[in-house]
Amino acid sequence: MKLTSQINVALKEWASVCSALEEGRQMILLRKGGILEAIGGFELEHPQFFLFPTYLHQNAQMVKEPERKRLVVLKEEPAEIVLLSAVSVSDIIRLRDRAQMDRLEQEHIWTSPLIDMRFSYRPQNPLYLLLVRVYRLLEPITIKNTAEYAGCKSWVPLEAAFSTAGARGAIDDSMYESRRAQIMTEIA
Repeated sequence: MKLTSQINVALKEWASVCSALEEGRQMILLRKGGILEAIGGFELEHPQFFLFPTYLHQNAQMVKEPERKRLVVLKEEPAEIVLLSAVSVSDIIRLRDRAQMDRLEQEHIWTSPLIDMRFSYRPQNPLYLLLVRVYRLLEPITIKNTAEYAGCKSWVPLEAAFSTAGARGAIDDSMYESRRAQIMTEIA
């Protein structure tokens, strides 16, 4: 799961989730969009990307109690965004039912109402669990938060490709593989 040397797209995600991923406290994401059916399985529109932290729509009631103390609440999105990490998706799993997420309770920061909301939103579309390998950038990348980045969209094409040189895993390879195997067992 080696990162490409340059990436030019980012995934908008709550800043609290970005922090949990960057600190190795979480290594899963939930998605309904941006996944394409392909021969032999499913593909992500962008299997490698930067994490683009968002603040405006974070909801303290949708993260577990210990996470609420860490939550940074802003009245508007900042004029500049700091990209701290890049991500490589190792696995895409189509979730069959809510019970699968219940078995992963210790692997994420979300509350049950958020999980329920993800399953209920556009129920005709499947919900996917992404196992992600997060790499902390050697140097943060600061970009202007332009109008093109605004709005409710998941994927943000960046104005330029940025280097991932020197990025290090948020958790080491053996820990990632151990947790990955455990997650795969839990959702089987």
